[in-house]
Amino acid sequence: MREALIVWGGWSGHEPQECAEIIKAMLEEDGFKVYLEHGTEALADPSVHDLSLVVPIMTMSKIEKEEVKNLAAAIESGVGIAGYHGGAGDAFRDSVDYQFIIGGQWVAHPGNIIDYTVNITRPDDPLMEGISDFPYTSEQYYMHVDPSNEVLATTKFTGEHAYWIDGVVMPVVWKRKYGKGRVFYSSLGHQAKEFDVPEMKTIFRRGANWAAR
Repeated sequence: MREALIVWGGWSGHEPQECAEIIKAMLEEDGFKVYLEHGTEALADPSVHDLSLVVPIMTMSKIEKEEVKNLAAAIESGVGIAGYHGGAGDAFRDSVDYQFIIGGQWVAHPGNIIDYTVNITRPDDPLMEGISDFPYTSEQYYMHVDPSNEVLATTKFTGEHAYWIDGVVMPVVWKRKYGKGRVFYSSLGHQAKEFDVPEMKTIFRRGANWAAR
């Protein structure tokens, strides 16, 4: 049986505990044995190397050096990692080692909660099968991203809220490798209610299953 570890905590505005429970149920439906841990301490445990998947939900948190070192080694050896929105893309701001794993870092969401469009750039990829461009209402993440990411979906900024980024096309969903490990990230999912959006939930679910070894 595949085993997954969800570590949750950090900024409460992203409803980390509620989202962790949603993802736990989702992964259990897909046949995983799921462990929920509040905080990052579990990431330092040697048992992380035996997992199939790690899901961080830790917006604006701190991670200790031994924790990120163990996590990085586990992923490099083949453990998968799947994350979303600030829980993964704005976690551990002071850890460049972690950012190297994820492949991006949040820097802004001009206009805060707004309406925008998610554009599917790789409809041929199994993670995007049957999903077309769709409207979305949430924070539109502006991120610094790794050029080695395999981008599956993007969004285009209008410049309404920051005129100097008018027309910028920004990755929303990507996958990548970190050593032998698979990394999946989606910038969608500001709060738990966004898992009610079929496209958002399906993309994350497929991404998590893809990342898991």
